[in-house]
Order: sequence, then structure tokens, then C-alpha cells
Amino acid sequence: MTIVLKPGHVTLQQLEMIYWTGEPVRIEPSCDAAIERAAARIAEIAAGNEPVYGINTGFGKLASIKIDAADVATLQRNLILSHCCGVGAPLPENIVRLILSLKLISLGRAASGVRLAVVRLIEDMLESGVVPLIPEKGSVGASGDLAPLAHMAAVMMGQGEAFLGGERMSGAAALERAGLKPIEFAAKEGLALINGTQTSTALALAGLFRAHRAAQAALITGALSTDAAMGSSAPFHPDIHALRGHKGQIDAGTALRGLLEGSPIRESHREGDERVQDPYCIRCQPQVDGACLDLLRMAARTLEIEANAVTDNPLVLSDYSVVSGGNFHAEPVAFAADQLAIAVSEIGAIAQRRIALLVDPALSFGLPAFLARKPGLNSGLMIAEVTSAALMSENKQMTHPASVDSTPTSANQEDHVSMACHGARRLLAMTENLFAIIGIEALTAAQGIDFRAPLTTSPELARAIHAIRAVVPALEEDRYMADDLAAAGQLVASGALSASINAGILPGLEG
Repeated sequence: MTIVLKPGHVTLQQLEMIYWTGEPVRIEPSCDAAIERAAARIAEIAAGNEPVYGINTGFGKLASIKIDAADVATLQRNLILSHCCGVGAPLPENIVRLILSLKLISLGRAASGVRLAVVRLIEDMLESGVVPLIPEKGSVGASGDLAPLAHMAAVMMGQGEAFLGGERMSGAAALERAGLKPIEFAAKEGLALINGTQTSTALALAGLFRAHRAAQAALITGALSTDAAMGSSAPFHPDIHALRGHKGQIDAGTALRGLLEGSPIRESHREGDERVQDPYCIRCQPQVDGACLDLLRMAARTLEIEANAVTDNPLVLSDYSVVSGGNFHAEPVAFAADQLAIAVSEIGAIAQRRIALLVDPALSFGLPAFLARKPGLNSGLMIAEVTSAALMSENKQMTHPASVDSTPTSANQEDHVSMACHGARRLLAMTENLFAIIGIEALTAAQGIDFRAPLTTSPELARAIHAIRAVVPALEEDRYMADDLAAAGQLVASGALSASINAGILPGLEG
């Protein structure tokens, strides 16, 4: 199924579908005429004598150098090749496909001045599976994601490297195998492709989608931990959260109530429980996870706007004047990435405290030490908890805001930059850690609930336990644990744990 996008009106749901499914992407045909008009305006300027930045001049600190009309194509080619300075491992293919899709959306707004042939080639690459090899490092988030996007553009020229069907090859070979022809860029087209925030935005969107998946799973495992610890559901009363008023808190509290509804474990200790209050990691889940959900939603709104934005330079305006500005500065994306990093870290931090609670017999209300059947002979989940602590701490260290770390580049022409690209890229590692933490909580909480037999948990949480036990059996005695942790983490990362819960219970990103 081809996803057809309307530039300027692309939804978060469409972007998420592109990221998770890898479906082909095209923009609406209604965009074509405006794209061609803007391209004609650029061609007109390129044929004239008046210097206009990026069309018939050098770039950055070299903007004062006028380029002859006969050299405009060479200028664009040199620009792309000289900017292919990325280092590090290739970005994942689904993120590169999202980068290409975001570039399509931006070009489709008809303010970049590229020919329709450029747009068609990107669409055809997406349809045929030609995925440029883009090294993960090299962008400071202004003047656009220059190095990463240059590697993308190089493949369109038949240069660089690409993947096709999972095989790594030259860009020229990938295009040829897909039945596509490389393009020679006309005036401004190379600049239009590399001036933009699409790499930073794609990475931030990937972090957002992954973080939201983990946040939903954390509500499930948090509810499981609440029942395993025989915690109270009273702090999830709707009036408490309505009195404060934060939407994320209200939604998280609603989800926790729905997940615990009808739990025989909960009913068994509703009367006569000597504990007045549970620890914060149980009692304050709506306040913490809800605040994180609010951050995710704020970042989502920023990134949805950015995904629909035109972020190259100069731009063809509505009156067909061509004006140089600074939309390539990725400060909004950097802030969104920093918000996401904070949320990811905090979701993991409170989840880790629930894991620690359940393995500690002094806190777990009658559960054996480390949830082992025969503590001492067996260590149970002792080191699984230690691993969760290590991952939590690593995420904390990565949460320092990237957006405050500007440094001058390009001979001080680009003297303030956003650092959005690596600020967003760290979210991949952070969410991978979070998937593992939530997976460990899933194992810990399910094991704790097993010890409450013959009492059972709620119908909704029983569905979650069924999903957990489908990939990891109960821990009867010590065994090789790494595979269990990997399977539980993958259950979270794939969305299968969240999918085990009936629709409408877990909060979305819409807010």
C-alpha cells in the first residue's frame, strides 16, 4: 500500500506508519504544478546575472563568490560530494526511509525550487527499496543536517553507497538494479536537498514513537507491579487527578484503573491492610508517567509541525521572490529531543524502583527474596534487577540537554548551532535501554503475581501475563537469563505487550 501525503498536512499517524511499516510514499499529484513553477523561477535566476545565495554563489562563508551560469551544475555536484563527511555506523534503514519521506514533504511545499524530476526520483527510490547509506554522525543541526543529507543526495547522483534488499553496494549499482537513473542536479537542487532538518527530525520522530511504545508498556508493567506488591489502587482515583488537572496524569491514572479493574488480588487486601501508603514508585505512577506522557505529547506536536515544514534555504516565497533565511536551524527539534530524553529517563527510573521493590523482601509484602523459589540455592532475579539499575543509570547520563551545547562552525558564519542530530540520535540507545528495563519489570511483576496464587490479577493484566509467558516461562529455578531478558525486551519493543491490552485503555499521543 502506498502512503500518499499532502505536504503541510501530514499527520503523526502517517509518519508513524512510515517508520514502523516501511510502505512506499508519494506526495499528492496536486503539488506538481506549484513545484514546477518554483523550479522555473530558480532557473530564471540562474540564467541571469544578479547573484542570489545558493543559486549562483558559493555557500556559507563563500557566499560572496559569484558562480558563472555554465558552472551551476558543477557547483551543485561539488557541493554534495564535498559535504559527504559523515562518520560512524549507517543509520537504520527505517530511519533513512523516514528521512527520504520528510524530504519529500518539504520539497512538496513548492518553496525549494527543485524540479519535479527530483521529487519523482525520491519517490521511486522509496518504492523500489533503494536506501542511501547515511553515516550516523556529522551533523550539528544547522545549517541543516548537511553531512547526512549529502550522503542521501549523493546516491541520487549515482555516487556514495546504498542498500538494496539488505545488500550494501555503490549508489550507482543500487539505482541501476532498481531500474532508476541518476540525476544531474540543476541550480539550487543540491542545496535544497542538504539544507534541512530531516535527519534530526527523523531521528527524533523515531525516538518519539519508540518512547511512546515504551510508555504504554510501562503502564502495563506498573499495574502488574502494583498487584504483585499488593499495592493500593486508591491513589489512582479519578478525583485526585482531576483536582490537579494535568492531562497526562489524568490519562495515566485512567489507564492504571482500567488495567487493575476486577483484580482478585486487589480485593483480597482492600480491608485490613496495615500499610497506610505505598512507596512513591507505586503510588505516584500517574504523576510521574503522566508528566512524561505530557512531554511526549508536547514533543509530538513540535515534530509534527517540523515534519511538514520547509527547512532549506533560500526559499521561493508566495510572490516568487527568493529570500535567504534560517529555517534550517533545528532548535525546535533539539528542544523536542531533550524533552524526550528526560521522559525516557524518568519512565525507566520509576520502573526500576518498582523492580527493586519487588525483589526486596523488606518491601514486597511477603514475596521471597529476589522472587526465587528457593532463595539462597537460587539467586532468582537478583542480577536482572542490577542490570535494570545499570541501564537506568546509563540513561540518566545521556539525558544532559544537547541543545545547550552550541559551538561555532564554518569559519564563524554558522556561529550558533542546535546539536539536534545527535541529541535525537541518542534516543535510539536510550529507548533500547528503556525497552530492556520495562521488559525486566514485566518478568519481575509476572513472577510476583505467580506467588500470589491462588489469587489472580485482573482480566486485562492476565492478558499481559499471557503475552509475557508466551515468550518467557516462569522462573522455577535458576537458568541462563540473558535470553529471557532479550525476549522480554523485544516483547516491549515490538509493541506486542501493549497490543495484548484491549484498545482504548492505554493513552495515545493525541492528548
